[in-house]
Amino acid sequence: MPSEAAAHYDFRPVTRADLPVIKAWLAQPHVAEWWDDPETEIVAIADHLDSISVEPLIVELNGKPIAYLQSYDPHMEDDHPYHDQPFGTLGIDLSIGPPELLGKGHGSAILMQFVAELFEEGVPRVIIDPDPSNKRAIRAYEKAGFEAFDTRTSVYGPALMMARDADEGEF
Repeated sequence: MPSEAAAHYDFRPVTRADLPVIKAWLAQPHVAEWWDDPETEIVAIADHLDSISVEPLIVELNGKPIAYLQSYDPHMEDDHPYHDQPFGTLGIDLSIGPPELLGKGHGSAILMQFVAELFEEGVPRVIIDPDPSNKRAIRAYEKAGFEAFDTRTSVYGPALMMARDADEGEF
């Protein structure tokens, strides 16, 4: 396993061929705890394949899929609960699939690389919204430079709002 510092991740669009792998990840206990049932979620992810507001991605390490990542623009939906964020903000969600990859620093490393790429593209702010009781995710997000700024409850449930702003510098 490459060290976190040496790891480089590739981000590619989800294809229909990826859906069975993602569905299997959604059924893993460490993922299922934070997502709705896999049947419901995989339909939503499949719907996002042609979306202009959500970009579903597979994260690969050495050519092997290891995580599902999605970015979304909260301003593309009039009723999105994060519509109050500054224009240009993107939200992201990340789930590491294989349980054996948990606790190895991949979550924070993936986020640091992905957010750096978003900042290079001109995105001014990136938000992430873990459940406040998801301590493992919160630690990974803090390690990736995200800071809590609010707590909310929306149609998605309770959320600890965390952000990284482009003008805060790189890690």
